[in-house]
Amino acid sequence: MADFVFKANIAHYKELLATETDARKIEMLHKLLAEEEAKLAEWRKQNSRSKAAE
Repeated sequence: MADFVFKANIAHYKELLATETDARKIEMLHKLLAEEEAKLAEWRKQNSRSKAAE
């Protein structure tokens, strides 16, 4: 479930970046996108370990 939320947020930020023209908003969207991608990577890392332990 959490991965769905991360992926949805990433897709949303990419959609916004495709049309945004304001430099400050673009900078913020890049930051948010990077943060969400990092969260997804960390979530996958933690969950791959817990599944391997089972």
